[in-house]
Amino acid sequence: MRLVATEYLSFDGVFEEPGRWSGPFFNEEAQRFKFDELQATDALLLGRKTYEGFAAAWPKMPGTGEFGVKMNSMPKYVVSSTLKTVDWTGSRLITGDVAGEIRKLKAAPGKDLLLAGSGQLFNSLMQSDLIDLYRFMLHPIVLGKGKRLFVDGNATRVLELMDTKRFAPGIIIAEYRSAKTA
Repeated sequence: MRLVATEYLSFDGVFEEPGRWSGPFFNEEAQRFKFDELQATDALLLGRKTYEGFAAAWPKMPGTGEFGVKMNSMPKYVVSSTLKTVDWTGSRLITGDVAGEIRKLKAAPGKDLLLAGSGQLFNSLMQSDLIDLYRFMLHPIVLGKGKRLFVDGNATRVLELMDTKRFAPGIIIAEYRSAKTA
């Protein structure tokens, strides 16, 4: 499996609570893109905070169609040092040697393993060089405050641009891989 990190970002790098600011830019093109992204995915990889938000919302969200069915039924791997159980259908807890467990998942055949949100996990996996593809959905909004995706202390990392897409309301999709794997 290929580990794909998919992140909603404001123009100034905020990834926190995209549901509060991304909506005005989310059109049919963006919706189709996210649907296709999910169809190319065999499993989700989530940190605790993102898992808790998704698990509280997706099972109860009306009108989600095929997207919601897949979100609620597909395997979900949840990285947490504090959770004892995960109750959302298809969820499995990962504790202990996270990098080792992720390497095992990546070694399995199949479609993408999709990391969504989960900033702390994102940064840890980036530092361990476990992310195969970085997919950023850059929104044309400067928020001025909020949690930034990239934390201080990350080692310098050169990325190679693999693909770009532009949607009418100004969203840009930029896909990168680590330049050392190029």
